[in-house]
Amino acid sequence: MDEQVRPILEKYQYKKEFLISILQDVQAVHYYLPKEVLEQLSQALQIPISKIYSVATFFKAFSLEPRGRHLINVCVGTACHVRGAVRVMEGIEREIGIGPGETDSDLKFSLEAANCLGCCALGPVMVVDGEYHGKLSTAKAVEVLRGYE
Repeated sequence: MDEQVRPILEKYQYKKEFLISILQDVQAVHYYLPKEVLEQLSQALQIPISKIYSVATFFKAFSLEPRGRHLINVCVGTACHVRGAVRVMEGIEREIGIGPGETDSDLKFSLEAANCLGCCALGPVMVVDGEYHGKLSTAKAVEVLRGYE
């Protein structure tokens, strides 16, 4: 069994009712949900692999593909769009070399476009690893990203 998964299963006492929490913790360690780990969870929790995949694919927060250590969400909703979100997104794409839905080759960043992040007055907005950055210009967004290792 994956050495990083065993403590997670122990934390939740191998209880299948904590599947979503277990998947969240696994993703926090691996930055995505590796197939081999899902198979191990299936055996350890006695849950059919099809059910685990069903949960993992239902929630947008989970990824079955490798993701970067830092997840960037850029709002492209109406309020952010009219305040320049397209320019901000283009600047971010140039800076990190990937587009929305992609992860860079060294697994540092994953970039996502969000239809709304719920803070329209701060637009344009991006969220990096859960931290909100608002009233962005392209230069400010790039400056924020340069602060991440």
